[in-house]
Amino acid sequence: MHKFFALLIMTLGFSISTVVAQKAPSVDDPAEVAYQKRILKSRINGVYIPKDLYDAFAQLNRLMDEPTRKQLQLMTEEEAGKKLYLIMWICNNWGMYEGSRLSHYIQNMGISNPEHKAHFLITTYHRELNKKDLGLKERVEFYQKKSEEAKARKAKKGKVIHEETRQRPRN
Repeated sequence: MHKFFALLIMTLGFSISTVVAQKAPSVDDPAEVAYQKRILKSRINGVYIPKDLYDAFAQLNRLMDEPTRKQLQLMTEEEAGKKLYLIMWICNNWGMYEGSRLSHYIQNMGISNPEHKAHFLITTYHRELNKKDLGLKERVEFYQKKSEEAKARKAKKGKVIHEETRQRPRN
């Protein structure tokens, strides 16, 4: 009976110390600090950053002239998604790499790769132009699967150069 209580107390003590030891990411990291500032800005480098998907659609409507918009609308979704200049423009101007409120919004939807975020915007915009269902859940799952497949290919192809186990410093 005493062994049972001793074991129970040790297990609880270990569980509590493990939970306490897990801390949130450090705010001392300059990249994290910069990211947290960027996701709150409505403008980065003088460029307006849409706050969500529908704001992005409105901005794309504003930025594209009617003939260009019509040309994009008449393409297949696959063709529209291959417009690399548009993908790169979105990535560079709307902060998909360094973070922005739009990239953070899409990240929270479940898409983490910057090019996938831009591709997602273009294909959903194409669907919006053609008055089709956006299929957001399916699109997010598609990009998540694509990322997992890329990660698996990379892991299969890569090799470990060096591996070591380090003791965590106690705080």
